[in-house]
Amino acid sequence: MDATGNPTMTTPRLGRYSIDTDSSSITFKSRHFFGLMPVRGTFAIRGGTVEVTEPLSQSRLRVEVEAASFSTGNGQRDRDVRSVKFLDTDRHPLITFVSERVDATSVSGTLTACGITRSASLSIVRSEVHTNSFTVRATTRVDRIEFGVTAARGMAGRHLDLTLEVTCVHD
Repeated sequence: MDATGNPTMTTPRLGRYSIDTDSSSITFKSRHFFGLMPVRGTFAIRGGTVEVTEPLSQSRLRVEVEAASFSTGNGQRDRDVRSVKFLDTDRHPLITFVSERVDATSVSGTLTACGITRSASLSIVRSEVHTNSFTVRATTRVDRIEFGVTAARGMAGRHLDLTLEVTCVHD
């Protein structure tokens, strides 16, 4: 960082980084009640790693999310979503993302939820690079039906718009 506290590098230095789970978050937006009512909530990141390489396209990342951390602030809804009807968190405790391709504007890879793996792409909307860390904000849209989460069609929103704010610290 320079004397003003601003980031001094434009790309992270090469090497292995760990996700700082205390400084990272996943938020989501969806709709329920026939699409009329907005729903907002969070998931907790369990952990993850990032390998920054040259060329950047060969960099890799893996993120693990606690499925049971699903929270909207509505206890009954949260219990229902964690149940076998939706996320079935007892049988599928982790949601994972593993990258396959990285560039300056996106990260593509596979997302596994409820035991089903599908392609996913995260759009990088902001990044800040510091001497020994970096923070990235990325967004994506997930179609729950593609992951076998089909309960309450019409009542519960089909899509989750996710925003990830992830801070990575050099190991």
